[in-house]
Amino acid sequence: MTDNPILEIDNLSVAYETGRSAVKNVSASIVRNAITAIMGPSGCGKSTLLRAVNRMHELYPSIKTTGDIRLDGESIFSMPVIELRRRIGMVFQRPNPFPNMTIYENVVAGYTLNDIRLKKTQRDDIVEKALHSVTLWDEVKDSLFRKGTFLSGGQQQRLCIARAIAFNPEILLLDEPTSALDPVATAKVEDLLGELKKEYTLLLVTHNMSQAARISDDSMFMYLGELVESGKTETLFTNPHDQRTEAYLTGKFG
Repeated sequence: MTDNPILEIDNLSVAYETGRSAVKNVSASIVRNAITAIMGPSGCGKSTLLRAVNRMHELYPSIKTTGDIRLDGESIFSMPVIELRRRIGMVFQRPNPFPNMTIYENVVAGYTLNDIRLKKTQRDDIVEKALHSVTLWDEVKDSLFRKGTFLSGGQQQRLCIARAIAFNPEILLLDEPTSALDPVATAKVEDLLGELKKEYTLLLVTHNMSQAARISDDSMFMYLGELVESGKTETLFTNPHDQRTEAYLTGKFG
């Protein structure tokens, strides 16, 4: 998709058990400072592919991953996992602020959990900048030392995005980040993602085709673990090359 991709996925397969791959021989290039949507019906391998990008499967020894993923030309499998997860942040489907931490502590949790010492002024700056970046500062600046659980669902999800970008990653992985939110909160998060791509590269799993059409620059369509096609979102939606893509986009299946 690009001459200078930030991320290259090369012949990647992920198997939860021998002989049964959830992701099969996927190759793709991810464009810098763009939103790339990964679409497809439930169980097609979208989230599995996303989680492979920051090696989350290594938490489960039975899961086997083959192929390669390169970040800025370097294999992610040769990097220390802490460095990788600093460079590639993750936001999950349901907002998950750490319930025993304040809003302030949530934002700098990446530093705390990795035992990275910061001066108070540095922490203060990181918290304010991250919360400004997700348009949450004005809403929570007087409640920074309260637990994040009192926030609405949409505010909690923006807090989780702030927590991810506070670590200053290159890429943000987002696994259906608005599926648990109401339409107003969803619109706010979508607007936010459009702003964030100026500084970050966003890889977004979504089952919501209209969302992919609204906010993504590029799209990947997956089916039964395989990448059927990928390219500019507008082209994929208006002139798909593969009949399976067309069938999915027109509601024939999925």
